[in-house]
Amino acid sequence: MERFGFVGLPNAGKSSLYNALTGSHALAAPYPFATKDPNIGVARVPDPRLDALAAMSSSAKVVPATVEVVDIGGLVEGASKGEGLGNKFLANIREVDAIVFVLRAFADDDIPGPSDPLEHLRVVELELALADLETVEARLSRVQKAARLGKGDAAVAEEAAALERAQAHLGAGRPLYRAGISDDDRAVLAPHFLLTTRRVLAVVNVAEDDLAGIPAQVARVQAELAPPGSASEREVEVLGMSVQLEAEAAQLAPGDRAEMLEALGLGEGALPRLVRSAYHLLGLRTFLTTGDKESRAWTFRAGSTAPECAGRIHTDLQRGFIRADVIGCEELLAIGSWTRARELGKVRVEGKDYLVADGDVLEIRFNV
Repeated sequence: MERFGFVGLPNAGKSSLYNALTGSHALAAPYPFATKDPNIGVARVPDPRLDALAAMSSSAKVVPATVEVVDIGGLVEGASKGEGLGNKFLANIREVDAIVFVLRAFADDDIPGPSDPLEHLRVVELELALADLETVEARLSRVQKAARLGKGDAAVAEEAAALERAQAHLGAGRPLYRAGISDDDRAVLAPHFLLTTRRVLAVVNVAEDDLAGIPAQVARVQAELAPPGSASEREVEVLGMSVQLEAEAAQLAPGDRAEMLEALGLGEGALPRLVRSAYHLLGLRTFLTTGDKESRAWTFRAGSTAPECAGRIHTDLQRGFIRADVIGCEELLAIGSWTRARELGKVRVEGKDYLVADGDVLEIRFNV
């Protein structure tokens, strides 16, 4: 399961956001390092298509796609040198697939620390870049020593060149997601689990009474973090919300929650958008299966073939794959049943080379 880590300065709203997404009760307190060990939970990926399919099929069970969410202790300036939770924090963040920056954009006398989201961003980016620089320089030293001793080959030379390019960016305080590194360099650097090669979703956390200020605050962060035409534009997304309001709404029953969010002009709220954005940021997509016993959303990587998606259900289905019966979810819902879709000739038969699309409803034929 893909894992997203919440990163930010102390008291930025990370634990409150974690609780809202996972239904957990991690300590969220107005003092530094309330979170010392990472909290790990699961967040559902909202998908109205799944609910509609379950209703169509009268499914006894509904299973949504999920992602893992990690609430990591607050980062402080100097963390790369051991300040605050230091290396413990950095070890925890290396284990995630994508990073969610939580940036506070409001002042509160009871909450210490800066209230400018750009200052939060500066500290977080600098500390992650410095931590990566230390990793890169240590590895580069070993690679260069091997080359001097005549132990190097073409692969070692390629790694050294990629490390030197990364060192130049990081030494300038530039995270690698801002640097526009090549896919080849990214592949060479992957075994080193560098923090700044991950995709980033930035959440700008505004005060409860400043919802109207969200667009302006998001624009400020977007202009700094991922301006149009920049290398980081496709690596980064920025969302705004009041974490406190979202956390309060998440504690309510579904009907009451919808009523509260609607009254505030927030529609479905920011949490579903956050999860969907994080999900798609990693190139994750959803195919669906449906029947009277169960309707389920399955996660796959964009560009996956039908057999690879079959393997998400069970390895036997991939090993013995024969074909996939396929129809788009919206078309199936419009027809009203799988049986009727077959009668109308709307269910396609696809083979091993078929690239599954987001929203495809599949039935896998296999033999083992």
